[in-house]
Amino acid sequence: MLENYRIVYEGGEGEITEKKSKFIATVQPVHSEEEALAFIEAVKKKYWDARHNCFAYLIGDRNQLQRFSDDGEPGGTAGKPMLDVLLGESLHDAAVVVTRYFGGVLLGTGGLVRAYSCAVKAGLASAKIITRISGFKLKILTNYTDLGKIQYLLGQRNISVLGSVYTEEVALEVLTPGVELEKVRMELAESTGGRVRIREEEPCFFAEVDGRAVIL
Repeated sequence: MLENYRIVYEGGEGEITEKKSKFIATVQPVHSEEEALAFIEAVKKKYWDARHNCFAYLIGDRNQLQRFSDDGEPGGTAGKPMLDVLLGESLHDAAVVVTRYFGGVLLGTGGLVRAYSCAVKAGLASAKIITRISGFKLKILTNYTDLGKIQYLLGQRNISVLGSVYTEEVALEVLTPGVELEKVRMELAESTGGRVRIREEEPCFFAEVDGRAVIL
């Protein structure tokens, strides 16, 4: 499994016009093919009067599942270029439907490829994209004397603190990427002379969303 990868956290919708044809891109996070197909059907139902509803989606930490459709457009001019944009943005677990309302002017093969690609980019620009990180939620127990050292170390490593409880000692709940776990443990121990205690190493996925850490 990849340690981290980009996903759509919140979907969005973007629109472009090309030679009187309107292209509406609807982006959505999906975690299974069933979710992707249900999303596609919902968009088709919403835009039932459109000439085309082309789609592309990819699922899995290594994008093991990839599907696309030209929905009546000339082969290779819609679905594949749409998928290529998702891949080019290094996205995972994402689906997009581009709805076309025909404006009466033929765009040609190159024009269609550009229009569908630009529509997907517009849709992604309106969505919220985050990096999903594989890591651990840790509970750090420390005395008040060592607290400043620990806070400094966590700040240096940009480790997010979810919360803190102050009693006879201090309990910090933090999130650390999996690849840094052993280094963090070692540095905490060294900076406190082995006095720090780490409890509840719970595997999780998290991300920075609007400047705060969120467990996914």
